[in-house]
Amino acid sequence: MLYVEQSLAPDEEVLTSTTYHWMYFMQSIFWIFLGIAICIGIGYAGIWWAVNGEIHGTYGDLPSEEYGMAWHKIVGEHGGYMQILWSLNPVLRLAMLGFLLIGLFFFAHMRLIQGTTEIAVTNARVIYKKGLIARHVAEVGIDRIEGVTVDQGILGRIFGYGSIIIHGMGVGEVVLPEFMNDPVGFRRCIQEAKSLSDKAKAGEKPAHENF
Repeated sequence: MLYVEQSLAPDEEVLTSTTYHWMYFMQSIFWIFLGIAICIGIGYAGIWWAVNGEIHGTYGDLPSEEYGMAWHKIVGEHGGYMQILWSLNPVLRLAMLGFLLIGLFFFAHMRLIQGTTEIAVTNARVIYKKGLIARHVAEVGIDRIEGVTVDQGILGRIFGYGSIIIHGMGVGEVVLPEFMNDPVGFRRCIQEAKSLSDKAKAGEKPAHENF
């Protein structure tokens, strides 16, 4: 919470902070597995096409028992699967590398978002900061908050993640991340901070206003 700590006023303190739910991390891992799976699928399809074509070109149609023997023979003659893969069309190999890099890119991108996002409630405001170099900060004063809405789907209700929409006077809506951890507890903290702020303001009213 580096930005939050640096931006605190002298009399301001952090009441709570939150992070992305572990489901967001699992989603980032999914992109790596997807990239690897597509890469392996393309490679396997290319190897099958090359070996199968050579079997049919050399031996013609074979029974299943002899087909397996012919497959192993041809793979051995070519020096193994990696050698066959390396001999495939360069475009095919580039496609495999491309999907692998796409998976790694989305993984790194999501991890960067998770690592550079700060969400906190202080006794004066709600802070939502994201970005590393291009920084975006959304803040809503506690006394300017009109309402807080929690948005959770079925999986969000089961695993305890979701998004929060903060409705503020003069600032419109501030939408917090979809995979925020414990949005219900975070909303409760916002409401408690607002209640304390309202009580403090009521106690600061001049005495003649109470008559």
